[in-house]
Amino acid sequence: MLIFPAIDLKDGKVVRLHKGSFDTVHQVADDPVATARTFYEAGARYLHMVDLDGAKEGVRKNSVIVRAVADAGLKIELGGGIRSMEDIRAVFDLGVWRVVIGSAAVTDPNFVRAAIEACGTERVAVGIDAKNGSVRTAGWVEDAGLHYLDFARSMEALGVRHLIFTDIDTDGTLAGPACGRLAELKEAVSCQITASGGVSSNADLRALRNMELYAAIVGKAWYAGEVDLRQAVEECQ
Repeated sequence: MLIFPAIDLKDGKVVRLHKGSFDTVHQVADDPVATARTFYEAGARYLHMVDLDGAKEGVRKNSVIVRAVADAGLKIELGGGIRSMEDIRAVFDLGVWRVVIGSAAVTDPNFVRAAIEACGTERVAVGIDAKNGSVRTAGWVEDAGLHYLDFARSMEALGVRHLIFTDIDTDGTLAGPACGRLAELKEAVSCQITASGGVSSNADLRALRNMELYAAIVGKAWYAGEVDLRQAVEECQ
């Protein structure tokens, strides 16, 4: 299982949210590039980045930072505000390795199909952000009225191979990952699944590893000092 430490960007700062609420945004690190280098030094070779400005407003404002972080040597998967092939080309030009399509996968499934056909299955992932099992969009603000399992199956039918499942109810809470929903998702589709939300310890990561998931994202738990990243990479990756 791969380990993806996380950097969420808002107004050029490294921030975290509690259960996806923008009202809870708070800065957790001074320098995104220095943070990425710390991850690299701990043995991580992958990085999950979210442009929160892009996710909420549809306009990416952190491209300069993304390019600088890419130069730190990590393979970056980037989500937030990616809604067209032009957006995809732009972020690939920044050095991004994989794009994560979120809200646009709900509103424009044909865009997902086109992205897969143009870029291949390894460079495109679809983010499934769910609260109480219902898919959310627009920075987790809007309820799409779709059950996450139905949505996952529809994405698999389009050719999607990588799904990133974020359980909003646990995200940023350090309450443990949503293993039940992850198990249901793993049963429902044959896609590679990345777990996001709720990780609180190295034990949580070992539990996700034992579920034979593709990857796990580590955010608040690392910033809070609850996860030893070097140990996680050694044990899981």
